[in-house]
Amino acid sequence: MKKITCIVSAAILLSACSTLKLTHGGEKVRVLEPGEISSCKNLGKTNTSVTARIIVARPTETIAEELQVVARNSAARMGGDTIVPLTVIEEGQQTFVVYKCVNPDG
Repeated sequence: MKKITCIVSAAILLSACSTLKLTHGGEKVRVLEPGEISSCKNLGKTNTSVTARIIVARPTETIAEELQVVARNSAARMGGDTIVPLTVIEEGQQTFVVYKCVNPDG
């Protein structure tokens, strides 16, 4: 029984290691701070979420990186080129504001 539990646990942990990938558009999206977007056009918000816990809590840095990947991909779909975190990370969730900073009127 112990062996089966170990195998199942290992399978769950390995499935959690599947990394999120930036899309071609997401690669072009920058992450900036609020003070750096004064001449940018606000396109809206994107709410992101990833798994924060698989048996044990996942590392905060990993969660933050994955949330940014999801937000950057979402921003690209919205026509944005920049994201700014709006909220702190809470239970694997974070909200970002999406901006168009390069040629914002075009």
